[in-house]
Amino acid sequence: MKIAIGILIPFLGTTIGALMVFCMKNTLNKRVEKLLLGFASGVMIAASIWSLLIPSIEMADEQGMISWIPAVVGFILGILFLLLIDMIVPHLENDTPKGIKVGFKKTTMLVLAVTLHNIPEGMAVGVAFAGVISGNAGITMASALALSIGIAIQNFPEGAIISMPLKSEGMGKIKSFIYGTLSGIVEPIAAFITLLLTSIIVPMLPYLLAFAAGAMIYVVVDELIPESQKGELSNLGTIGVTIGFLIMMVLDVVLG
Repeated sequence: MKIAIGILIPFLGTTIGALMVFCMKNTLNKRVEKLLLGFASGVMIAASIWSLLIPSIEMADEQGMISWIPAVVGFILGILFLLLIDMIVPHLENDTPKGIKVGFKKTTMLVLAVTLHNIPEGMAVGVAFAGVISGNAGITMASALALSIGIAIQNFPEGAIISMPLKSEGMGKIKSFIYGTLSGIVEPIAAFITLLLTSIIVPMLPYLLAFAAGAMIYVVVDELIPESQKGELSNLGTIGVTIGFLIMMVLDVVLG
């Protein structure tokens, strides 16, 4: 039961974030947006370190591997995976990858991009709970829940950042909420599939944890931080990163 709840927690974060479309005006306040983007970045950076990379190194050491190799290899693969997605899926700005014509609306691409980026996060949760099921000492139920809660906290602004622009472009509140919510449904699905493959992936856990970390860091560096630092009020983004990082760090250390 705890594992089922843990898998669904990140999706709950996205849903609550999408609910903000019913509470706010047609446009998301710029100050709030900068803080949310920065906060999400800080949470993801801390989660990548304490909930993914450190357990990856510890588990590799326990399995008799050179401790840092799985972390390095998995991290690089995670970066390359998201880089490949960004090459396939057009950016949200007006520019597009070479030779690709964009026939979708900007808001549709936003939903698609966030949905694709949520897959590695769902995998990260699934891998963490797979570690708990396998009895690996490197990952406890508390630390897996800490990662799940951390991703849920990070998903809150994502849900809001999707649903609010959709509403501002004329879509109804209910439909905007549904789109924002559905962008996060891939996380529990990815986590569940990962859990089903636990017996197969246990030897690969150190690599998979680092892979999820690399994917999350890519999203932070390529999208969240640049967006939070764009234009005026960039200091609010920096403050958000600090608060998010510290909260997730304390959450993981206390629960882990």
